[in-house]
Amino acid sequence: MARSIEGSKSPLEKLLGIFTEVKAGEAQRALLMTLNIFLILTAYLIAKVVREPLILSGGGAELKSYASAIQVVLLLGVVQVFGWLATILPRRKLINSVTLFFFGCIIVFYLMLVIIGPWNGIVYFLWVGIFSLVVIAQFWSFANDVYTPEQGKRLFVLLAFGASAGGVFGPMLAGLILDLVGVYNLLLVSAGVLLVSLVLTNYIISRVESEPKADTPDKPVEEEPPMSKDGAMKVVFRNKYLLMIALLILVSNFVNTTGEYILGRGVEEAAAELAAAPGAAADADKAFIGKFYADFYTIVGSVGLLLQLLIVSRILKYFGVRFAIMALPIIALGTYVSMALFPILLVIRWGKTAENATDYSLNNTVRHILFLPTTREEKYKAKVAIDSFFVRAGDVLSAGLVFIGVTWLSFSISHFAVTCLALVAIWLVLAFMIGIENRKLETRKS
Repeated sequence: MARSIEGSKSPLEKLLGIFTEVKAGEAQRALLMTLNIFLILTAYLIAKVVREPLILSGGGAELKSYASAIQVVLLLGVVQVFGWLATILPRRKLINSVTLFFFGCIIVFYLMLVIIGPWNGIVYFLWVGIFSLVVIAQFWSFANDVYTPEQGKRLFVLLAFGASAGGVFGPMLAGLILDLVGVYNLLLVSAGVLLVSLVLTNYIISRVESEPKADTPDKPVEEEPPMSKDGAMKVVFRNKYLLMIALLILVSNFVNTTGEYILGRGVEEAAAELAAAPGAAADADKAFIGKFYADFYTIVGSVGLLLQLLIVSRILKYFGVRFAIMALPIIALGTYVSMALFPILLVIRWGKTAENATDYSLNNTVRHILFLPTTREEKYKAKVAIDSFFVRAGDVLSAGLVFIGVTWLSFSISHFAVTCLALVAIWLVLAFMIGIENRKLETRKS
């Protein structure tokens, strides 16, 4: 029987089987979904390239930091509006309405920049942050909606690779065409790519809706109950499983962002020592920092992609979600223990390399898989709230910790690492509890 099933697979499905298990008839939709998230990430990263010169020339790094806090407040309203739209609109109209709204915003920003000039750096910065969180979260809500838990655990590996590839290709494309089209015209490129992704989404939805539902006398098709009028945040707080996921996302982002600060501080200290050395060149510190981060991001990105393609599907298949969700906090535990004991750049660098590469691959995949056994309302309302508001809330808490630690408490790198260890302990408990609850939900669904 296994041989006949294997023999019925197309050459494409056999090829994709190198990376994850793909059953007969699944390859086309999986590749279309992968291309879709690739296009969405490409559009976002091109728009993000335009963001940096606007915000840095119109207020500097300090304004950029303050804007992140403002973004959290705005997201409270955004997720409520999205939840309301999800209640009154069917799936296709919801996705079309939200995506076309952001498409229209890009066009408006382009016209304003051309006609008025770069006066709206802070507005654009806030908008890009909301755009990235909502549109990407909406895609993953859609992916959770069209795949069963069993399919998602296998095929989300490919979709997450498409997201990672788009994150690399977007800025690369922007860099290649920047001199040719100019900074502001990159917005038109971003809008065009986003529109193509929407056309592709509608094609996928049409294919999904045309497929017959699997209905047998033993297991009839269960209709989803209609969505309640509850707002997105209320949907999160009324469900223990969703609330635990929200807290896990908040704590993990709190830890990761603080770790980025620790890395940056270690790099600054090493660069200052280099610049103070006898005979050092005038810009030795800047050159060191630039080369360090170029190497760091290259290694993290490369390792993350390799893990995504070759390791993630095997972990999920042989060890399951309960192990996969525990992997990153265990790695983070080792990372921050090492930093606390040996607060030197070499240790910080490789600890953060392991943490970030695992975060971008395994952890990014499994946090989307957690929503597979939830209801459609929870996928569209709660997931967008969690992937937007709670992510940014973690960033703000980290910024507050850094401010208090540096300004009032004179924290060293070791002090920040120990604080992260306390947070990792909470993270581990949440991950363990979510793994148990996820197993219960999957058992009920099967």
